[in-house]
Amino acid sequence: MSKEKVLLAYSGGLDTSCILKWLLEQDYEVICFMADVGQTEDFPAAREKALKIGASDVVVKDMKDFFVEKFVWPAVQMGLIYEDRYLLGTSLARPCISKGLMDVAAQRGCSYISHGATGKGNDQIRFELSCYALSPTIRVIAPWRMETFCQRFQGRSDLLEYAKRANIPVSATPKAPWSMDANIMHISYESGILEDPSVAAPEDLYQLTQSPTRAPDTPTVAEIVFKAGLPVRVTELVSGRTMENPLDILAFLNKAGGEHGVGRIDIVENRYIGLKSRGVYETPGVTVLHCAHRDLEIYCLDREVLRVKKYLADRMADYVYNGYWYAPEAEYVRKCILESQKHVSGKVVVEMYKGHVMVTSRESINSVYNQELASMEVHGNFSPYASTGFIEINAVRLREHHRVFGTANMTKHFSRTESDMKLI
Repeated sequence: MSKEKVLLAYSGGLDTSCILKWLLEQDYEVICFMADVGQTEDFPAAREKALKIGASDVVVKDMKDFFVEKFVWPAVQMGLIYEDRYLLGTSLARPCISKGLMDVAAQRGCSYISHGATGKGNDQIRFELSCYALSPTIRVIAPWRMETFCQRFQGRSDLLEYAKRANIPVSATPKAPWSMDANIMHISYESGILEDPSVAAPEDLYQLTQSPTRAPDTPTVAEIVFKAGLPVRVTELVSGRTMENPLDILAFLNKAGGEHGVGRIDIVENRYIGLKSRGVYETPGVTVLHCAHRDLEIYCLDREVLRVKKYLADRMADYVYNGYWYAPEAEYVRKCILESQKHVSGKVVVEMYKGHVMVTSRESINSVYNQELASMEVHGNFSPYASTGFIEINAVRLREHHRVFGTANMTKHFSRTESDMKLI
């Protein structure tokens, strides 16, 4: 009787290498899957390592174009940002990788998938919900949630001892005191010394961006062209160099933004599972695109459409962060947001300089901005006398509130005693 097949999401690191060996001990045939989403990885070396441990095969799938065009670009178009700060680099990569995982699982006849995500994190949810949505009959082996595995392995020291006994190669390079996840969109850092939110992240942690204090004294200026909310062309204005391929656009903005220290954030966020966690992120290129796209949206969209769209984008960001990219509610909201983007076309000039990105100009044939109507030099078609009635109507409720409750005393709400000013 043939062994049941497991497709393992493999990184080549200590955890998934030990999980590979452990799955083999449970009498499974294990195929390893690696998705290339732009991370710096020695894929041939990882493949060789997995085969030596006992994997029957290793599948490396280049998903960079798919990731940028089907996940990163739509996220820019929708204006997705979780809790007003996080641009969802890891969250977007998980449904992309899951798609590759499910395609290979179907091709190779795998009944199970397995991964090395922990029971406290978001990735276990993102991977598994995405896989179940794409293939409802797939079964999941999550060792870090299994009692027998967790009793045997408490953490890294137990894994290192197991690797030594099983002749699993372990990198001789000292492990950084934090964990890192990278793709073409961003790098995220968490755990280790970062678990104390009161301790600043060390400067040598950052890999995509340099400190704004060491950034060039001359700004980098670029023109970004959007069509229906999607970036389609970027031109560096000094050199005239133009990029139209999505990977080229992102690579250029990552480099230019990174040189100026654009896209660094250090935050405490709310995980879906209910825990708070501290994360440090570098997202230079998409930070530039997000800033430019937001400016063009405000320029082109009706005020109330923009507000409804913003609400939907907040909901969609939650869905992506929580692992619901393939859920029906996410599909519905995505279609609603796309309707708002049909007129968001034009060009935006941005200046990257010492940790900041600033829009300096924008143009669009779809803009509802009317220069004559807005001008302070001519009345245009606007009747200033109409504002008197507008103010009077809006003042009715304020006058009525005063009539019933008297004058609001704001001073008492904002007074501070010396004890109030002391830090808790």
